[in-house]
Amino acid sequence: VLLNELGMDESFLTPLREQYLQPITALLYPELGGPCLDSHKAFVVKYSLNEDLDLSSHYDNAEITLNVSLGKDFTEGNLYFEEFNQDPNPVPKYLEVAHVRAQGLLHRGGQIHGALPISSGERWNLILWLRSSAIRNQLCPMCHSKPQLVEAEGFGDGFTGDLQEDVPETVDVCALW
Repeated sequence: VLLNELGMDESFLTPLREQYLQPITALLYPELGGPCLDSHKAFVVKYSLNEDLDLSSHYDNAEITLNVSLGKDFTEGNLYFEEFNQDPNPVPKYLEVAHVRAQGLLHRGGQIHGALPISSGERWNLILWLRSSAIRNQLCPMCHSKPQLVEAEGFGDGFTGDLQEDVPETVDVCALW
């Protein structure tokens, strides 16, 4: 379910990105445009025994991803994380993370990840891809080339802001403590 089609962008998702997530991502992910996230794509996915059980290794079309387990009762179906922005190994070596109902995981969009199969029940997840046009206008995160920008309605896959030659300023998180 694409949440912009339900009219949730202006009333919920944009304020969530701007007021709550951007201050956190500015500290945790300054090199990924954390301080200047200016667009997003949000959707809900469902895992159930008679439908999709899992999601194979992939990376997101986002600088930063928020994945929130919305609920229902389910067993197993942990998330896993592999190498950053590389093809998965034939024998995956990964870090497995429990996906707990009503909790979210914030991670780099380019981090290879997936969802292991659920063994019972049903799980719903809110996925929010957070994007920075200042980063994307320099290098497309999917094809790793300088983008040829064209006008688009909506967020245009995150290539939304004015063309900027500068990458956003980074923050030394260690100096903040």
